[in-house]
Amino acid sequence: MAPAAVVLVGGPEDYLGARAMDRVRGLVREAAPDVEVTQLNAGSYAAGSLAMNVSPSLFGEQKLIEVDGLESMNDAFLADALKYLAAPEPDAVLVLRHGGGVRGKKLLDAIKAGGWPVVDCQPLKKEAEKIAFVTAEFKAAGRRIEPQAVHALVNAVGAQLAELAAACSQLIADATTAVDAALVDKYYGGRVEATAFKVADAAMAGNGPLALSTLRHALATGADPVPIVAALASKLRSLAKVAGAQGSSAQIAKQLGMQPWLVEQAQREVRRWTPEGLVRSIQVTAEADAQVKGLSRDPVYAVEHAVTVIATSVRSS
Repeated sequence: MAPAAVVLVGGPEDYLGARAMDRVRGLVREAAPDVEVTQLNAGSYAAGSLAMNVSPSLFGEQKLIEVDGLESMNDAFLADALKYLAAPEPDAVLVLRHGGGVRGKKLLDAIKAGGWPVVDCQPLKKEAEKIAFVTAEFKAAGRRIEPQAVHALVNAVGAQLAELAAACSQLIADATTAVDAALVDKYYGGRVEATAFKVADAAMAGNGPLALSTLRHALATGADPVPIVAALASKLRSLAKVAGAQGSSAQIAKQLGMQPWLVEQAQREVRRWTPEGLVRSIQVTAEADAQVKGLSRDPVYAVEHAVTVIATSVRSS
């Protein structure tokens, strides 16, 4: 992304939006260290402010105007911004932050029609997107992280992108060698999300006693049953997808939007399952999901029952 006379940073993901704004500001300052930075809010905007702030200064400094809150812009800002787009100042960079929604659509359409740069900041909802994000963070820093460690980190802190980015920065700063799953577990293994996947991993391996003891410890220390059931469901979904897929691991990974190493892991694990055992485990997990979300007075029993069924459905050899 390079600065231009007008840059639109759109989409509801605040972390990516803030990062994009910082990126533009940093690039402008590299080119013009004495840049004059002005910040405006489109919701509380006063008519004429944009023209006043982009006007050439006596000493000819570069101008950077950052406007946030476009999703709640008032009519005065809409009118001034549309007028400005017709003739942007050559020594100014206008960066606009729109958090989503239909307010100001006329302005957004005009920016896109004008060919100005648009940064789309959408939430990373899929696990594959978060894995790609972590991998890119480490690559940009010139550091190595093992695939299993990427997966463990996403499982542990992937609920919020800002938290995931902060965890990446922490590991990049602290690790002296390639980051592996053991190091991720050392830093973040105590989190509820990480514990949930430890329960799921033990159950999917057929180790009922370990799965139940980990589960009971987690619940005794205040863990919510919901993310634990979600981890079980995630593991089972991966197995079910791979069980019915044809082709090489690379081909299956492309078809399913999964990482190749995760496909290979699922292919190894699914050999220990009968179709009946997999179906039974999926059914009991779906029932547990409903029960922990309000359909049962004893959600703890629901999770324990699901873990027990899953662990006993795995073939011993």
